[in-house]
Amino acid sequence: AAAAARLADHDIETLVLERGTEAGSKNVSGGLLYAEDSAPYTLDDLFDGFREEAAERPVTDYYIHNVAGNSVKTYDLADLHEHDTDWCDAVLRREMDSWLEQRVHEKTSETGGGVLTNVRVNGLLEENGEIVGVTCDELDPIRADLIVAADGVNSELAREAGLMDWEEPDEWFQGVKAVVDMDPDAIDDRFDIGPDEGAAHLFSGDLFEDVRGGGFLYTNEDSLSIGTVFHLDSLVEREAEPHELLDALLTHPLLAGWFKNEYHEREYAAKLVPDSKKVAHREPYRDRLVLVGDAAGQMQAQGPIIKGMNHAVTAGALAAEAFAVTRGNSDPDAAGRRYTKMLEDSGTMDKLRPRQYELSRTVGENDTVTAAVERVLDSPIGSLAVGNPVADRLLQRAYNSPFLVSMLPDTKTGYVSLPTLIAEEHGKTIHWENEIDPPTLEERIGDLTYDTDVGNPHIELNDESDAASGAAVSACPVSAADFGGGCYRSETVKTNGSEETLISLDTQPCVECGTCAIVADTEWEHPRGGKGVDYREG
Repeated sequence: AAAAARLADHDIETLVLERGTEAGSKNVSGGLLYAEDSAPYTLDDLFDGFREEAAERPVTDYYIHNVAGNSVKTYDLADLHEHDTDWCDAVLRREMDSWLEQRVHEKTSETGGGVLTNVRVNGLLEENGEIVGVTCDELDPIRADLIVAADGVNSELAREAGLMDWEEPDEWFQGVKAVVDMDPDAIDDRFDIGPDEGAAHLFSGDLFEDVRGGGFLYTNEDSLSIGTVFHLDSLVEREAEPHELLDALLTHPLLAGWFKNEYHEREYAAKLVPDSKKVAHREPYRDRLVLVGDAAGQMQAQGPIIKGMNHAVTAGALAAEAFAVTRGNSDPDAAGRRYTKMLEDSGTMDKLRPRQYELSRTVGENDTVTAAVERVLDSPIGSLAVGNPVADRLLQRAYNSPFLVSMLPDTKTGYVSLPTLIAEEHGKTIHWENEIDPPTLEERIGDLTYDTDVGNPHIELNDESDAASGAAVSACPVSAADFGGGCYRSETVKTNGSEETLISLDTQPCVECGTCAIVADTEWEHPRGGKGVDYREG
């Protein structure tokens, strides 16, 4: 949307191709949309009235809860939240993106283009080894002077161009989310905010089976977005099931004061998230193709700092500016090179790939060092070091330091062990009873909207063995080890006196998150235009 708006502003003919029935029908976010003071572009710069028409509540309160059983220690993250922040709004992607689609269509129609929905771009059009356009399921090949791939974390264009791959689970997060009904007055009362205010709450500690990651809760106009985000390799290693980890958060006593034993789930959703510290592409282009947003790995998840959509806005607008400046240049790489330089000069890459993390990970993510730190935390020395009043004040400051949280190693220590110890030493016991009963996985799948592409499966298993594809049974957000109605399931087969565990696949309930493309041996692509899951909330 940002790229198309700026291209149209430069009077450049722009065609936007959308795979869903409507923009937003394929998109999921937590989601908080930031506007940074230091960013060259924000969404309200590009679209007048955006915040009033397409966003939910502005986030005015920001907290993190460290959890150990029923003990909780909460820190106010206002300083961190407000650092370099012009504004921050909670958003639901279906409403937000469908509004943007209309504005983009208006803008691009004026320059001879427009938005086409129900169109899946299935590949790159090449001539003599050079990218000159795209191919589609529903249309003839389209030639273009610039191709902006904004097709998400599981970008087929980025992979075909050789710019991104899905080889390493530790480079990705997986998020699952529930949108929960709540009356606006109840939100105001239970979160102690006004009608034009909003709250963000983060959760870490021992409530997620030692999986590296945490939870979130954001207030919308008349609903809550509640979810969990975990390192994919940690999910696989622990054989944890995403829907159960979400339920562990939903049913914790801390949330009882907000739910008041009333719970109605509007929608269950999931997506992969790139870890920009490891995969944000330093040169996100090839020939006339440029990558923006998740397709380029531009998702900043560093401790309590969770920012992605704002960087996508910046990247899209900069890609458009780069093309406007280099338009007419016979070198197909000209716009891409300019775009890469603009990402660096704007400071965007420093945020996505902080230098301090590059330095700290060498030591901080060393197994020997991690084990030593864990032993200290688990000893009387750890309790003494963390449990005193001075440490409490220092921890409050550390949580609010953009520099320190950006160098936090991706280990169990920061996500589980330290938050648990903080809660044990400084937390207050929650005595509320949380009696809500979240929907079953079967009910969640049944409540989603699908248009199944019968006869055209978008995922095929290459290897049905448990060793090659078994991780998908637990890691898939719509599958479970003891549930036969999801995408993936395992069964033990007896042959000639021996037993073998085999994996089977059913794409009917697929939410297109892409998890199995990484943890199983598959051929994975997006469903055709308008097919597959259709999110109502996002």
